[in-house]
Amino acid sequence: MSTTSPTKISDPGIDLAWLASKIPYSHYQECVHCGLCTASCPTYVETGDENDSPRGRIYLMRAVADGRIGASAEVRHHLDLCLDCRACESACPSGVKYAQIIEPFKIALHASAQGDDRPGWLQRIILHHLFPYAGRVKLALLPARIFQRIGLLDRLEKIGLMKLLPPTLRRMQAMLPTLTGSNAQLPEVLPPIGPKRARVALFLGCVADAMYPETNAATARVLQANGCEVVVPRSQNCCGAIHYHSGSEGMAVDLARQNIAMFDPDQFDAIIINAAGCGAMFKDYAHLLTSPDHEAARKFVSKVRDISEFLIELGPVEPQFPVPMKVTYHDACHLCHGQQIRSQPRKLLSLIPGLELVPLEESELCCGAAGTYNLTQPEMSEKLGQRKLANITATGATIVATGNVGCILQIARQIKTAGSPVEVVHPVDLLDQSYRGPNDQGVKS
Repeated sequence: MSTTSPTKISDPGIDLAWLASKIPYSHYQECVHCGLCTASCPTYVETGDENDSPRGRIYLMRAVADGRIGASAEVRHHLDLCLDCRACESACPSGVKYAQIIEPFKIALHASAQGDDRPGWLQRIILHHLFPYAGRVKLALLPARIFQRIGLLDRLEKIGLMKLLPPTLRRMQAMLPTLTGSNAQLPEVLPPIGPKRARVALFLGCVADAMYPETNAATARVLQANGCEVVVPRSQNCCGAIHYHSGSEGMAVDLARQNIAMFDPDQFDAIIINAAGCGAMFKDYAHLLTSPDHEAARKFVSKVRDISEFLIELGPVEPQFPVPMKVTYHDACHLCHGQQIRSQPRKLLSLIPGLELVPLEESELCCGAAGTYNLTQPEMSEKLGQRKLANITATGATIVATGNVGCILQIARQIKTAGSPVEVVHPVDLLDQSYRGPNDQGVKS
């Protein structure tokens, strides 16, 4: 029997030393390749390719880390196709920390990318210099808001001029919601309605605040209705998820430090998030930040709550006004898998008088949004979006509720393309409607 060690390749195409400092080798070994994750993996469900399954990707990443194979274009393709939805973590009986493997691995892949493996200049500008900044997104959307108001966007789309846009911009335009919400800034401090039960900080987000400011206003109103004094810090930043998931760890760390300073956990009973992707990123700060920032990050994370999670912990005031609708609920990946929050949004929806909540087949299977995945992997994103809409349509519901802005944009685009009468909203929008009734005019300041 030969005792010779396996030959390692001379050029792995990736910084193995950096990778080893970020991923404990035991994380790879925790996967026993049982395959229980495969049925929950959206890409494997679509392609049937073992390399597009969680265990297949772990096998590939371990082989690269061992120096047995290089980070070839084929390896990069299978890893880039991962949505990072973390459904495999929910399914795994061995507790494999998949996100803590794939995320640093993608950072290393981005750092070493060359030629066609690098994202295009337009994509880089959008992901790194536009999306993470709510003010810039609002400014960029101003022409679209005006064009929508006068009906010009619809006319341009009908005559086919939108096809002249670069593919990335064309996909962004297709996802654009009706920009009817007010851009009015929320007051910095909103008083509780009734006896004060808590003092909370509200995180507005970047794309969420630019695209759906009315949902942030609804979140503030719901918190007020539940006896919360709501503080909206003026200089809050992007959560860093877009940067981190697209390979810019340094910028994500900087934003995390700034948010921890801005949302002083000693000042609040909770830090409220209404976007699943942002909430999952906030809750990962203690993993992202090492010494000397780790303890401050851990303290910060202890106060972070999704709006549904917080209200159930607080004990929600029961809403009074009927909302007679048939509603189904889609589990946003970074809420159900990233934060293990499933029952809380459903409990809140079940409190609304007149609302019929019906189950959704494959509710926890990703809709294909996955942050900016619908821009970077449009083909797979489209397949998953169509699959999700088919399941929504089968419920007979007129409304689908979901707790993440990315899911709302993705599902809304599929609804628009299919000409479906279904509407997609955030659960807090329905809850707010039931608290306010038909004659209430807005935020109590």
